[in-house]
Amino acid sequence: MGEAITIKYLYHSGFLVETDKNLLIFDYYQGTAESLVTKSSKNIFIFSSHNHPDHFNPVNLEWQNNRPDIQYILSNDILDLPKNRNINLVAPYEKLEIGNLKIETYNSTDIGVSFLVQDEGIRIFHAGDLNWWHWRDTPEEMMKAEKNFKNEVEKIKGKIIDIAFFPVDPRLEDNYSTGAEYFIQELTPKVFIPMHFADSPGILKKFECKMKEGPSKIYTLIQKGQELIL
Repeated sequence: MGEAITIKYLYHSGFLVETDKNLLIFDYYQGTAESLVTKSSKNIFIFSSHNHPDHFNPVNLEWQNNRPDIQYILSNDILDLPKNRNINLVAPYEKLEIGNLKIETYNSTDIGVSFLVQDEGIRIFHAGDLNWWHWRDTPEEMMKAEKNFKNEVEKIKGKIIDIAFFPVDPRLEDNYSTGAEYFIQELTPKVFIPMHFADSPGILKKFECKMKEGPSKIYTLIQKGQELIL
């Protein structure tokens, strides 16, 4: 992947990715990020996949008071935003270029979008709430959830993914990793980092062991502020 990349786990689905020139923050909810933003001399990009409070915290809009050059890439279901030129609202299946980033959006199987971001030679996928939400539901709802997820994965096929952030959610019980396994099988990201487990990271070791022979390298970040250098 060329230059070293630092990934910091913020909390839940929130990550900070530091590349050679940029800081990319995805789905900030809780954790230490503001001090990193205000002290950094790098370009800063804030991504929020949808308006659920565990994926979008409006406090991140205040960071531009100290860094007015921040660029925001936000799902268009996030409402009541100031009409600033640095706030870019996106829907599924859009492409845009900001600075040296190339950004593509895909759909979610809940609300909002998922992001595929190319920073120079690094391609980062953040799923937001895209997942095979395999709840114990009616057979019709379960079939619909499977179809919607597999159809979206099909749209992403053919894209190279170096780093993927994707839900592994213990609330789904035995199906906690059904979506993750299918995503890895079909899209083979080089690095796969589980997210969306909130305060229940216990399932991740089981997932890591389960997928150790798979095509993707699994890294589990569970402590707020924990870093990974690739």
